[in-house]
Parts: sequence; C-alpha cells; structure tokens
Amino acid sequence: MAFDASARMEKSIASFKGALGAIRTGRASASIFDKVRVDYYGSKSPLNQVATVSIPDARSVVISPFDKSLITEIEKAILTADLGLNPSNDGKVIRIAIPPLTAERRKELVKQAKNLSEEYRTAIRNVRRDGNDDLKKRQKAGEITEDELKKETDSLQKLTDKFIAEINTIFEAKEKEILS
Repeated sequence: MAFDASARMEKSIASFKGALGAIRTGRASASIFDKVRVDYYGSKSPLNQVATVSIPDARSVVISPFDKSLITEIEKAILTADLGLNPSNDGKVIRIAIPPLTAERRKELVKQAKNLSEEYRTAIRNVRRDGNDDLKKRQKAGEITEDELKKETDSLQKLTDKFIAEINTIFEAKEKEILS
C-alpha cells in the first residue's frame, strides 16, 4: 500500500513542478509556452509540435515555425493564451521580448504559485486519506493486525510529511525566482 501512495505522491510532485514551470518569472523560458495551443489545420496542437522555441538570451524568445504559413496562427495563439507577451514576426520567425515583471505582477504570480502549492499539498493529503481508508478496510477484513495498521499508518504519515516538505521547498525556490 505505501508503495502505491508513494507513486501517487511522486506523480503529484511532478505535476506540481510542471504547473509551476508555466508561471512566468521575468526570464525567458520555453516552458512558458507549454499551454499554448495552435490551430493547425483544424486541430489544436501544442506550440512545440509546430515550431521550435529557442531562448537566445534571458529576455527574449525566438519561435521558428516548421511551416511558415502558421506564423499568424502562432501569433494569435500566443496572444489568446494571455501570457502578457507581445509577439512580432518578420515573416520567418516570431520574436518575443520578455518584459521585466512589475512588483504588483510579481506579487500576483507568487500568490498564484502559493495557491498551486496548497492545491498539491491537499492532493498529497488526499492520497494519505485514501491510503488510511484502505488500511482500515484491510484490518477489518483481517488481512492485517492492529499493530500492522498502526505501523503502516505511521509510515504513511511520514511519507506524507516528506512530500509536503518537498512541495514547500519547490514553492520557496519558485517564490525566490519570481521575486528576484
């Protein structure tokens, strides 16, 4: 049981890191565009499947579409993704200057990251709750003794504490990144 809980908690951590990666920090990063979907011949495709996203320096992004006819669609997708970025194209590539974040915007982003971290802490606690429920059912069914139940519940709590501490550490690093 504890192994299943551990695997589910690991997935939550990976998902949390991915969600935080999409939060803009004032530095150029390809992960900012992970949620951008481009209308590609009638279907919505991730930006990285229709173009190359490169980071020439800390404050700019260059997007090179594989199909040059998609340039206006990519621009439209970036604008509708509400990233606060203004793309400009020269017919071949799209260039985006990453503006420095205002103090107010930084606070909003920290708040957004904090809310995300709380969501994922709750997800970890839900995994613990499911694990405890499963252990109680197994004890009632006579599969494990009361001592084993206590031991497993304690180890599940330690696992939960470890993963919540990891979420806190990841959040603190992201907060420092946003505020710097």
